[in-house]
Amino acid sequence: MLLLREALIKFMEEKMDDLRIIQSHSPNFDNRTLPISLLILHYTGMKTAKEALDKLCSVKSKVSSHYLVFENGEIHHLVPDHKRAWHAGVSSWRGEKNINSCSIGIEIVNCGHNYLNLDGELPRYPKKQMNAVIALSKKIIDQHGQLEFLGHSDIAPSRKKDPGEHFPWQYMASQGIGKWPIVKTNDRRVLFELNDRDRGISIVQQGLAKLGYSAYITGVMDQNTVDIILAVQRRYRQDQVDGILDIMTMEIIKSLLEI
Repeated sequence: MLLLREALIKFMEEKMDDLRIIQSHSPNFDNRTLPISLLILHYTGMKTAKEALDKLCSVKSKVSSHYLVFENGEIHHLVPDHKRAWHAGVSSWRGEKNINSCSIGIEIVNCGHNYLNLDGELPRYPKKQMNAVIALSKKIIDQHGQLEFLGHSDIAPSRKKDPGEHFPWQYMASQGIGKWPIVKTNDRRVLFELNDRDRGISIVQQGLAKLGYSAYITGVMDQNTVDIILAVQRRYRQDQVDGILDIMTMEIIKSLLEI
């Protein structure tokens, strides 16, 4: 009777935890050389969860992540947290380019920009999946301390769009995962766009670099700066992602610097 009671308690604890973690295995990892400071979110950009799991666990692919979250909330743990998974690629944050060594990567099953819905819209992230991502993120933070919470597009803005402008960043921030700017204007008047030159652009670039983005102080609205503006908008101003620095986008950057 006692064993039955203990089994029931364990079952209820697992249900309350709302985490279904399956220990899978990816051979694609090596040793870390830096302490863990970042938590990076990706979408898989593939048609099915099985395709994504197979790729992340294939020695031929040479890619992996620490975790993979299915649409139904099922979580696969692919690489031990203390090892270096291969998920970030060519990337940078706060001047550090060995992002794989200082981060934990979570892949989220979602077709993303690669396979749009029939109506041309980006596929949504189901509630069960998001609840699992939130619970997993909190579990990781509990184990490793407060981490900076980023998307692949933040660390590689010229290459990547994931987890995309359809990812519920604001909701995640409301659950204590990541930060969210307080912006009181919806003013979309253009300040600077591609190839403009101005001292004000240098100030914006300095702000972006202070936030952690790979911005260079050139005073020119070059393609690199536009790509970073796209990443900022894709995360914090999702209804208009155009790479143009307008008043609202400027206010978003300013607010983020003040947090």
